[in-house]
Amino acid sequence: MLHVDLDAFFAAVEQRDKPSLRGKPVVVGGIGLRGVVSTASYEARRYGVRSAMSTAEARSRCPHAAYLSPRFEVYRRTSRAVMAEMRALSPLVEPLSVDEAFIDLTASGLTGLTVDEVEAIANDLKDAIRKVSGGLTASVGAGTSKLIAKIASDLDKPDGVVVVPAGTEAEFLAPMEVTVIPGVGPATAQRLSMSGVRTVADLQQLDEDELIRQVGSAHGTSLHRLAIAADDRPVVSDRETKSVSVEDTFETDIIDRTLLTAISDRMAHRVAERLQRAQLSGRTVTVKTRMHDFTTHTRSSTLAGPTDDPRVVARVARRLLEESDIGGGIRLLGVGVSSLADWIQDDLFTEDEHADNPIELVELPARPRDLVGFHPGQDVVHPDYGPGWVWGSGRGRVTVRFETADTPPGPVRTFSIDDPALTKVQHVGADADDEPETGQNVENG
Repeated sequence: MLHVDLDAFFAAVEQRDKPSLRGKPVVVGGIGLRGVVSTASYEARRYGVRSAMSTAEARSRCPHAAYLSPRFEVYRRTSRAVMAEMRALSPLVEPLSVDEAFIDLTASGLTGLTVDEVEAIANDLKDAIRKVSGGLTASVGAGTSKLIAKIASDLDKPDGVVVVPAGTEAEFLAPMEVTVIPGVGPATAQRLSMSGVRTVADLQQLDEDELIRQVGSAHGTSLHRLAIAADDRPVVSDRETKSVSVEDTFETDIIDRTLLTAISDRMAHRVAERLQRAQLSGRTVTVKTRMHDFTTHTRSSTLAGPTDDPRVVARVARRLLEESDIGGGIRLLGVGVSSLADWIQDDLFTEDEHADNPIELVELPARPRDLVGFHPGQDVVHPDYGPGWVWGSGRGRVTVRFETADTPPGPVRTFSIDDPALTKVQHVGADADDEPETGQNVENG
């Protein structure tokens, strides 16, 4: 199996399309006060910037980096081209996200390969990815299981290839810290450390019964198998969507329950629209709240049958929100639907019930145009200067650098925020929900 991981994917795409940023620190994610880093270029990582770090901390570590909002449709378009190259190699490709996937080479009849042959296949794939993506690099790990391939892909980043020969898997894992094993987080690692287990080699010395006594039945059995590289999980080409959700982090904590209800209603309608576009429905509605102290709560309710009706989703979300404690304020709110199906329970609620209790969408306060209209990194076009991207905006002005992936670094110009000649580029297939508020989509490559 191969595990292919595009290197610093979001940031790499931005550097590809913005020549003035090549070789410089780039951070992609939420740019507001509550923003979160989705990914950082390798130049930014030298300053300690990491995925899932708050943007505020990232700015303190690397103030001279370019902080850009994500362009999700551009990333998806690039990802589709890359995934097509993987599927040309094997019919069994399991995408884990837009920037990584497993590939089963045996599905193409490629068996009994030597290490050199696997390395050659990996390098050929990397060359194909570089060509179709406009120069992006990928790191590839190869081994006899998903566990080994994924760990191997992380050992020679960026742009590396690591092949673990068959029969050497346990030896390969032995010197690594125990946290390399999936499911061993800080709490489990601390518990194991108290018993003198710090490396996978230490873990390999424990029998299954001892591990079960230390970390529990289900976890102990899994850990014992993975420590000796016993991983028989297959590559699954079609990963089903498990849930559809929308969430937002607010610039300031919200304590107004009426406002939160209005936001929840809008989120419920957006979730239902996504379900309808995907021809899906769901039975379980979930409301997620994150408090001012970062404590996160989720409340769920399961319906008698699946629905994609925005009125049903909104009504259930309202009830769940009413049951939630908002004391001290809420910094994040989310609404989601899970337990998905491809059919709908039409008579879940009668039309009369809907008519008696309509959900009215309250008009929310508009955000200033310089916050909503232009985001750093956003693509724009001007009739005189051509295509470019937003460098920054504020105080009624927007600054643009005019350049593309195929030009040298371009000139910088500043315009009034209301200049009718400056137009946002709407990428084909982009969803309005992709306009970033917080950078909650985190990618780790």
